[in-house]
Amino acid sequence: MLEEKTKIFKALSDPNRLRILKALQTKVLCVCEIRELLQLANSTVSQHLSILKEEGFILEEKAGKWINYSINPRPSDPRISSILSTLDFWIGDENVIIADKKIICCLDRKLICC
Repeated sequence: MLEEKTKIFKALSDPNRLRILKALQTKVLCVCEIRELLQLANSTVSQHLSILKEEGFILEEKAGKWINYSINPRPSDPRISSILSTLDFWIGDENVIIADKKIICCLDRKLICC
């Protein structure tokens, strides 16, 4: 049981994963948009997304040629819901999170991914 809880905290232990979660609380994004936001390689972004998905923080859904990532609105583990609902309290005032919100509004997957 402690091992399961540890996995949740490990998923949150990377600043880029926290940025992804906050970004997805703003808008549904594809890998290319997240890559553009974080300025990381596709493979690195995919690895971060895989960890967040495995722990139940996010969902992925295929939509045409894109795979959209979003916050899981009904995680099976209530601890995940609790964490997601308090993310703004913990990191909402961080400069990088504030800057990310401004960038997210301007991201256009049709320009980035094509």
